[in-house]
Amino acid sequence: MYQERTYRNLVEREDRPAFRVVVKESDLFVHAPKELENLTRELILQHRGYIESYIARYPEFAETLSPWYRNDPAPLIVQDMINAGIKAGVGPMAAVAGAVAEYVGRGLLLYMDEVIVENGGDIFLKTNAPATVAIFAGKSPLSLRVGLRLPPDDKGLAVCTSSGTVGHSLSFGKADAVCVLSLSCALADAAATAIGNQVKSKADIQKAIDFGKQINGVTGIVVIADDKIGMWGDLEMIPLKKRKKA
Repeated sequence: MYQERTYRNLVEREDRPAFRVVVKESDLFVHAPKELENLTRELILQHRGYIESYIARYPEFAETLSPWYRNDPAPLIVQDMINAGIKAGVGPMAAVAGAVAEYVGRGLLLYMDEVIVENGGDIFLKTNAPATVAIFAGKSPLSLRVGLRLPPDDKGLAVCTSSGTVGHSLSFGKADAVCVLSLSCALADAAATAIGNQVKSKADIQKAIDFGKQINGVTGIVVIADDKIGMWGDLEMIPLKKRKKA
């Protein structure tokens, strides 16, 4: 069932146009200097095609909740999903939304010098000026009250969010939001799932962060559960003004 994505204004850069492209389950929102909907759609179809073809060969790839260890040749996006799942200790599909966001974003960067691609709460961005990402945490009183201030980066950054209380993504935890920073969007996505699985209540925030710190490639973590928040790593947290409900 489609769930309206009410967090679609969470990346604050008003100087860029924004557009939405939907292909099957992939629902991407893009901030970019140019409106390239057709190119974005082509990139989504291309990379979804690689993933779908691999699943056609190995149907269990789409179902497993455990790391995937086959060494058969695979497209680069599938390899990134596999490696992310192995590092985080989860199935490769835990990285699919982040992987698609990054591969589409990097494809768009061949035609422009900055871009933000959001796919179900997983964000790939390469910007020439600082950007702020607000953290949506469902019914938590901290939802949309804190954000991550991200510096410009030549290579691109990833900010991925998992929740046990919001959305349709599979989680075995009950965190309102687990936000992970990394240079890899696939890894950030998989790590957010793995860290979120550790949170059964707000008493588990520190345990989850300690778990996440051990995942190679994770550079920052924010965990929100109810009215509590924990954070670690190379990140700048800033307070945000309360937003009016639409």
